[in-house]
Amino acid sequence: MVIVRKLSNQNPDRQNPAYYPVCFFYKKMKNDFEIENNSFARRHNKWLKKIVFSALFLILIGGAGTVVFLGLHKFQAGRISIKSIKKSWSEYDYQKVYEQSFSFLQKAPYNNTVLTYYAYACFFLSQAQSETQLAQEYLDESINSLRIALYTANKSLVPQLQYMLGRAYFYKNTISTHYYADLSIKYLLLAKENNYDAPDIPEYLGLSYAALGMTMESISAFTEALLVRESDALLLSIAEQYFNAKEYQAAEQYLYRIIKNCENDDVLLRSQILLGNIYINREEYDQALEEFNNVLQKNANSADAHYGIGVIYEKQGNIVKARAEWRQALKLQVNHADALKKMANN
Repeated sequence: MVIVRKLSNQNPDRQNPAYYPVCFFYKKMKNDFEIENNSFARRHNKWLKKIVFSALFLILIGGAGTVVFLGLHKFQAGRISIKSIKKSWSEYDYQKVYEQSFSFLQKAPYNNTVLTYYAYACFFLSQAQSETQLAQEYLDESINSLRIALYTANKSLVPQLQYMLGRAYFYKNTISTHYYADLSIKYLLLAKENNYDAPDIPEYLGLSYAALGMTMESISAFTEALLVRESDALLLSIAEQYFNAKEYQAAEQYLYRIIKNCENDDVLLRSQILLGNIYINREEYDQALEEFNNVLQKNANSADAHYGIGVIYEKQGNIVKARAEWRQALKLQVNHADALKKMANN
């Protein structure tokens, strides 16, 4: 009886002989599926994490690389090197060359290449200045740097530095109350002796000799300069030196060449003034007066022409008219040295 009750309470399907094998198979399949599914999920999550981490890593690397690249680019852009100075020089940006070289020399004050670029930039900047004091400051910096660069320069560069130093001293002589023409001559001659090829050396030498009153040396240098390039200004410089040497006939020949073909009004008027002075020294007063009047027709404010006419009147004994002309010269040019002297003595 007990056995019958127990069997009656059980699931009827369990009485089927296939029940237990099927249950066993079902459970096994279910377990296998869950295991496989969980394994796939774990693999999927693992790969997803790898992909996410890889993407984040690449983003970080890319960002870091961008930052580094921009930083290096900014560093290189702001970094002053000889290459950057040469680039500015090739662009004729002398102000930038000056600034870059100045900064570079704060750390390497005796770098010959940078010293040279700095000196050259100072020289060309001095030529661009309308203010004399500023031009002198640039020239002083140029001269100091060139002299230092000469000590350590390669032998092949020395003649060029000597030439530039000669030019710097020449221009310093033109704007300074002190004389530097002798130093200009010294370094220009050294450059010439070292076979530096610069066509303007003879002209610079001629002007420097003239500044020192070395008339014959000046004429010789100017004559050499004529073989390179003829100009009205150069012809006038030669005529002035012959006038100073009292070789009036030679001076007159050069002046005629200028007056015949000159298109520069300033050079033409200076030539006529000089020709008028030659006529005065020859006591050819009518011709002299004609030249000075020709000048006044073109430039009524020529103090030199009024001064010359005053000298003519003085030579002719008419001191009243002479003083009137000298006063007019001083009215036009208050610091006219010759007119001041005449007024003081007459």
